Amino acid sequence: MGDPRRLKKKYKNPIHPWQKSRMDDESILTKEFGLKNKRELWKMDSVARRFTESAKRLIRTSNPQSEKERNQLIEKIYNMGLAPAKNVPLDNALGLTVRNILERRLQTLVYRKGIANTIKKARQFITHGHIMVGTTVITSPSHIITRSEEEKIMIVPDSKLSNAEHPERVVKQKEKKETEKYTKNRSRRK
Repeated sequence: MGDPRRLKKKYKNPIHPWQKSRMDDESILTKEFGLKNKRELWKMDSVARRFTESAKRLIRTSNPQSEKERNQLIEKIYNMGLAPAKNVPLDNALGLTVRNILERRLQTLVYRKGIANTIKKARQFITHGHIMVGTTVITSPSHIITRSEEEKIMIVPDSKLSNAEHPERVVKQKEKKETEKYTKNRSRRK
């Protein structure tokens, strides 16, 4: 099993560390998805790369075992929410990008569902234990959510955030009121 202090690295660093175009793309993704550092991005890139490598290997081979593995890979891609239907060709696995994987992270889905106002607040809610998936409290923002788990994302009932009057949850309504007041005042001045 191995020594728990010697964990294996789950990602690969970029081959050339100072490519401007790659660094610009990474910084855009890091800001858009609220990642803490580039290492999180590289881990999700490794997930996408594993799918494409196994799809390439399965496309090259043709035997009964590879057919089973093809079906399992297509099923897994569908269950993760990366494919629109179960009967898609295996070529869809070759087109997976880091952005597709990042869209399935818990942090992104909490923000997209409107539980948190910003992507950074979504990360904070998750790490502080305010978000649960099903009956399990998950404190890892990079947890990949499957299709079946997507509708089970909610705020922990014992959390202070479960109150609808909590300041972090009312902010959207306050911001809307403030923008309405601002536009009304501005229209009156003209």
